[in-house]
Amino acid sequence: MGCKQQDDGNEPREAKPSWLKVRLPHGREFWDVKHMVEGKKLYTVCEEAHCPNRYECWSHGTATFMACGDVCTRACGFCAVKTAKPLPLDPEEPQRIAEAVAHMKLTHAVITMVTRDDQPDGAAGHIASVIRAIRKASPTTIIEVLTSDFNGKEDALRSVMDAIPHIFNHNLETVERLSPLVRFRAQYRRSLQVLQNALDLAQGKVATKSGLMLGLGETKEEILQSMDDLRAHGVTVLTIGQYLRPTRKHLPVIDYIRPEQFDEYRDIALSKGFRHVASAPLIRSSYHAANFRPEEDVLDAINEELAKRGEA
Repeated sequence: MGCKQQDDGNEPREAKPSWLKVRLPHGREFWDVKHMVEGKKLYTVCEEAHCPNRYECWSHGTATFMACGDVCTRACGFCAVKTAKPLPLDPEEPQRIAEAVAHMKLTHAVITMVTRDDQPDGAAGHIASVIRAIRKASPTTIIEVLTSDFNGKEDALRSVMDAIPHIFNHNLETVERLSPLVRFRAQYRRSLQVLQNALDLAQGKVATKSGLMLGLGETKEEILQSMDDLRAHGVTVLTIGQYLRPTRKHLPVIDYIRPEQFDEYRDIALSKGFRHVASAPLIRSSYHAANFRPEEDVLDAINEELAKRGEA
């Protein structure tokens, strides 16, 4: 399936394959984004999650903003975002994110979040405020949100969908067998239901998206089953990437999947009915997210609903 990673619980003994090398930061655009993010006291998943593409994306003037602070209430085995008791939600954060989106003239904005189990609604209302603030500041921007599971609370999810994002993203992350090991508190079947509920609450006026990490010991059959499960719950956009271990405290890499295997998974996923598939070693949920645009009938329906509300 890929290159085996030898690990003794400390640093990997084997260097990463050549196809996982990334470019270092360069160019004015990279530093413009960095200074803007720091100046507005914003967080990006690019930095907090140690994304391997952050140099490339920032050099192209794009970034994925992370709402609800920089401290997560869960401790998933794959994630570099720090876990602790978080600070209260910042009521000014939605406006700062919206100003950054407008300043960068983004045609496609991706907003992710830390999980906030300390909040009664999981911070769903805060994410809804971010969506509305972006729409007011930059009306033509496609808004994609990548949220937690809100502990399966449908009322919380409803508040996000009532704000009308164009794309709703919730990552499955891994196959069902490995989910209890990889995702602290999250549940495979609950995540599938969240994706289905988002589509239903929006009455189809949204594109739903999910992502898988490979290299944690999953089998090909399990990967294909996860694809089928996502399609059965209405998901049409899929990202597939290589898991990379952030620190020695995180889960080890079991396999390095070769690029041609990712190509095969992309072709299989497309044959299963996904409309858009990004599959490569360095793919992450928001990498080149603007390459996907929701169907015109979905966009038309969203614009019609926004016009009825006077928000268009």
